[in-house]
Amino acid sequence: MKKQIIYTLVAVGLTLTSCEDFLKENPTGSLTTSSNVSSPEIARAFVDGVYSNLTTWNNGGGGWGGNNASLLEYLTGKADGNSQTEAFKFYNLEYDARAFYIDNWWSGMYSGIARANLAIQKIGEITTLPAATKTNMIAEAKTLRALYYFQLVRMFGDVPKITTLISELGDVQTPRSPVKEIYDEIIIPDLLEAEKSTLPWRDTDGRISKGAIKSILADVYLTYAGFPVRGGNQAYAESAKRSKEVLDNGSYTLFPEYTDMILPANRNQKEFILQVQHEKDIRNNGMTPVTLPTLRGIAQYSDEYGGLTPRKEFVESYEKGDKRVEEKQFYYTFYKGHPSDYPLGDPRRDRLDLGGYYIYKFFDKQAIDNDAKANINYTIYRLADVMLLYAEASNRAEGGPNAQARKALNDIRARAKLAPVTATSVDAFEQAVWAERYFELAFESKIWFDMIRTRKVRNDVTKRWDDFVGHTTIYGKTFTEKQLLLPIPKREIDNNRNLTQNPGF
Repeated sequence: MKKQIIYTLVAVGLTLTSCEDFLKENPTGSLTTSSNVSSPEIARAFVDGVYSNLTTWNNGGGGWGGNNASLLEYLTGKADGNSQTEAFKFYNLEYDARAFYIDNWWSGMYSGIARANLAIQKIGEITTLPAATKTNMIAEAKTLRALYYFQLVRMFGDVPKITTLISELGDVQTPRSPVKEIYDEIIIPDLLEAEKSTLPWRDTDGRISKGAIKSILADVYLTYAGFPVRGGNQAYAESAKRSKEVLDNGSYTLFPEYTDMILPANRNQKEFILQVQHEKDIRNNGMTPVTLPTLRGIAQYSDEYGGLTPRKEFVESYEKGDKRVEEKQFYYTFYKGHPSDYPLGDPRRDRLDLGGYYIYKFFDKQAIDNDAKANINYTIYRLADVMLLYAEASNRAEGGPNAQARKALNDIRARAKLAPVTATSVDAFEQAVWAERYFELAFESKIWFDMIRTRKVRNDVTKRWDDFVGHTTIYGKTFTEKQLLLPIPKREIDNNRNLTQNPGF
């Protein structure tokens, strides 16, 4: 029996001249597999529908203060959260196939893939669009499809390969395809095709740009070079090639100050390459209340969740003198008590010591002090990330760090007020880059994936690099091979008789 799968999309503002326009929802009804794509506006709506699943990066959860972004931090053993978030299940390594974060990521990514497949097919059928416009729209959809699959294979390993519209009930019983096959037949080809488009190098409205495509490719190839694929020197070289193009193009520049990254006016500007879009009166950034100290009364928010907090051992493992751990750079330990919680004359209105470290990267001062509507974006890629991708990939590809690799690493360290790295051996330089990724990109959904692809973990106490399998976290829990993959959600196993579960679950 034929089943028509209907995807309800929303067309965003047709002028599309700002982040706010990009998020405005002007429903056009239901766009289905049988919809006739007869205008540029409808074609644009199909593509914009694919972007909606980027919110999976920092949305959802389940428990009080839960957020999908927190999953990738809890797993590292370098983060904590209130008990309702079920953080304890992850840092105690007690999670199973019923964990709500795991299901959210799986369903969010496959929903995005379904929207991408729909957009690619329908736009491919249109005959009235200029060729370049059509090519660029398909490039956007394929880049997002590649990004969604990239998340899936890093989390779950082998996954079902779906690149066309599902129109038969039997199609949902798709078995898992090997990780390398997903890379070789979907992720890399989609990005290589998108790379040929004429999209601009940066897009200040938050859409896919040439810079975003190159950045994702750099990340994909570096991951492909490592575990589990072990793609080798050629993959390192391909990664270095893409990240170098981003660096050399000059469209992106580091912010002078870390606090520039939490100013709403700087969304999609300078250092930012690809972000999840937020607008205070349309879709707030939920990471702001999630990362507040639990019910301490410093914010206008009715809920201060304490859903994601850094471990002190991690924060205190930064190098001495690192600007990033100075007060209100990447972390904070005190703030003023909010007038709604502390009466006039209470000294805590001026300063309230919080008793620990909290993440400042999602601190929207206007929202916290006044309106509880976080207006900052959530970053998926920024220039510092790509600089470190280049430093690592080129070092491996060339058998040692070149001058540009050393500069990339040391420019990031210079912003942190740290001395330059002088290591010249492949291994010593690589470990310096790995460490910088931990400290610079902390709590940006990067550390866990670095652990998985390198099979190494920086020990916050010894400050040495442990093998992933056998590493004991600050919680006294030891990683085994089971932790290299997340379980396939039980709901998916129940619905698809051809799915097999990952080992240990």
